[in-house]
Amino acid sequence: MDLTAILVEDEANSREILRNYLAKYCQGVKLLGEASNIDEGLELIKKNEPDLVFLDVEMPFGNAFDLLDKLPDRTFETVFVTAYNHYAMDALNSHAAYYLMKPINIDELIKAVDYVKEIKEKENALEGRVLSAGPIKAEGKITLPQQDGFQVLEVGDIYFCKADDNYTEIYLEHKKILVSKTLKYFEDALSSYAFARIHKSYLVNVAEVVKYKKGKGGSVVLSNGKELSVSASKKATLLSYFK
Repeated sequence: MDLTAILVEDEANSREILRNYLAKYCQGVKLLGEASNIDEGLELIKKNEPDLVFLDVEMPFGNAFDLLDKLPDRTFETVFVTAYNHYAMDALNSHAAYYLMKPINIDELIKAVDYVKEIKEKENALEGRVLSAGPIKAEGKITLPQQDGFQVLEVGDIYFCKADDNYTEIYLEHKKILVSKTLKYFEDALSSYAFARIHKSYLVNVAEVVKYKKGKGGSVVLSNGKELSVSASKKATLLSYFK
């Protein structure tokens, strides 16, 4: 698929290099515009709604994270381009798709673009569609500890699990069960089944996902009509279940 992109970089020479590399080595990337500072970048992004933003970290009058903070519901993927490796953790926390070091390695640039294409292809294929996750029906049993013993539950009857501090709410078709275990406990317990951690608060039965809606992370709609947010950092994991 083709990608639309914007460059946000204060150094003219760096913009020229990246622009030329994209034109020569990354087919299917349409550059919509370039910005030399945060304000220009913000205006370009809002106007054009690109698929991908190449973003330098350090710029005059603000940095990359200031720009991203102003776009909490962004739908584009971010590739950081910087000469400083100490921003890697901050980039990860901002859910960047890729982190490129200057001087730019052409092979790494191609990998970054291909990775974003893969994400966007899956998003576009799934967005708004009724989904089928294929032969991944969760079959098996799980025990839920209770004060007077334990309850045995069919794994396939679980729609999703929701974190509630050190407790977890287990949502079934017509009721929910509160269990004194963390969501991480159930993430581990259900790891051999088709359950995806889509958010710090949610673990879903992928077989019950019927629709995906695009966004920074997006959201999923389950077969019972419940809509749940997807964290940007968990989006790729969720989409990997669907072909």
